[in-house]
Amino acid sequence: MGCNTAQQCLEGLPMTVRIGCCTWIFGDAPLAKIAQRVRRSGLDGVELFGDVDGLDPASARKVLDGEGLEVFSITPADADISHPDADIRKAGIDYYDRLMDWAGDLGEPLISCHGQVGRIKPVASQQEEDDLLTASVDRICAMARARGLDVVFEILNRYETHQIRTVAEGCALLDAVRADNLKLLPDAYHMNIEEDDPAAALRHGAGRIGLYHAADSNRCGIGQGHTDFAAQLGALRDIGYGGPIILETNAPGPNPFTPAKGRDFREIVEAQLSASGTELRRLAA
Repeated sequence: MGCNTAQQCLEGLPMTVRIGCCTWIFGDAPLAKIAQRVRRSGLDGVELFGDVDGLDPASARKVLDGEGLEVFSITPADADISHPDADIRKAGIDYYDRLMDWAGDLGEPLISCHGQVGRIKPVASQQEEDDLLTASVDRICAMARARGLDVVFEILNRYETHQIRTVAEGCALLDAVRADNLKLLPDAYHMNIEEDDPAAALRHGAGRIGLYHAADSNRCGIGQGHTDFAAQLGALRDIGYGGPIILETNAPGPNPFTPAKGRDFREIVEAQLSASGTELRRLAA
């Protein structure tokens, strides 16, 4: 029997999965060494850390091309784009302006955007800073549009931000900004903390999700925690998500703001990536 809608025709079909990882998870290792580890892990590409002052983008592209890796997206350094101090806020927006110029030699990757990671309460009032965030994201999207780039706003958790912690809040931001080149970046690790039902949250974001991050509930590799990735990949399949999956796993240990968690953390992360890619492809089949 034939299907009645395009969505029904998609249901039950294998999901095409492209998998990358954020280069940040390898710490300060040279990009050439990171690229070798990513290739050995069997991944397809990277989310490149936006080190605009320390990494030459043309050289980075050459290294990644040499390993057969695509640049899916750019993750930013910290920049406080909702601070009530106008100078601090301007410095954050100026960073994104430089980041987009820097990304010009890398193709047309998605530009990830978020506030200052670790600022978990307002300096002024929540409403004032929410309004400032909306205005700043609108400016960032306009700068990106002028360069032919798309932006994804990363949804974090309460221990990293006081703004935009759920897909519903992210959708409200999109409604307020109303930029045609802005979508959301939900992260399985953050959703484990903030969402009542992560798979339902992904369905709520149907048509508005531009990128998806994955790490298990303990921020280790897929299958090392209790996150139901079968349900989340099922939701992504149901909403027709066609973007890459970006792994952002860490070796076990304290301090979520550094990937360096012991002498052999890079070997642990490489093993996590390899096993995670295998598991994600199995679940998507």
